[in-house]
Amino acid sequence: MIDWKQVDRNAQDWIREAGERIRRALSQDFDIFTKSNKNDLVTNIDRETERFFVNKIRQTYPGHQIVGEEGFGDDPAELGGVIWVVDPIDGTMNFVHQKRNFAISVAVFENGAGRLAYIYDVVRDELYHAVKGEGAYFNHRPLPKLTERPVEEAILGINPTWLVKDSPGVKECIIPMVKKMRGTRSIGSAAIEIGYVAAGWLDAYISLKLSPWDFAAGMIIVEELGGKATKLTGEPLSILEKSSVFLAKPGLHEKLLETFLAAYQGI
Repeated sequence: MIDWKQVDRNAQDWIREAGERIRRALSQDFDIFTKSNKNDLVTNIDRETERFFVNKIRQTYPGHQIVGEEGFGDDPAELGGVIWVVDPIDGTMNFVHQKRNFAISVAVFENGAGRLAYIYDVVRDELYHAVKGEGAYFNHRPLPKLTERPVEEAILGINPTWLVKDSPGVKECIIPMVKKMRGTRSIGSAAIEIGYVAAGWLDAYISLKLSPWDFAAGMIIVEELGGKATKLTGEPLSILEKSSVFLAKPGLHEKLLETFLAAYQGI
């Protein structure tokens, strides 16, 4: 039987140690590379940090699988067993250009169900975390359950580039939602923005395309607080595929989804 309290302690210790390593690296020179395009950045620190987590997990829990952004883990085809989902630096462009507004994101699933989740804002030393069935926390202080926010008073986290994309249907479906809301904000780290939803500083978050390591931890935390996390079409999220992501406070999720689907079906 898995001792989840011990897994939680280990995960938090590893995250703190990795965060300290990253903070030290900020004052040093590091190597910057590109992946799929010139704006898709990765550094040697991303890769070293993922290797750090993979080594810790493999040594401590050899039967667990790992899904990581930089490819040092596994490629599971199904959700059986325990799967760790790791993003060593979510917001690498911010890490490179701003040296702030980036996070370590770690989630642990058992047979497809989220058990533990962590979003660690490295520079601010702020930890959002959740234990399934036991609540969610900000720097170990319990976060209150999320409550409904009227659409016209809601703040949405969204990358503004999605509002100017030429992809068919994107603008037509999202702009009607945005027009109904009080405003939008963009930080450049999906994990941190979802953490802000959990803390109540944002009311919803939308992205048209995210990988599981971008949203896995945030999904667990927001749902533990009574919020909702789905694809933009309302379908369930999967940690085995890239997809659109829509997280919001209860009530607000349903209302915004209704607006999106009305525009989506009208195209």
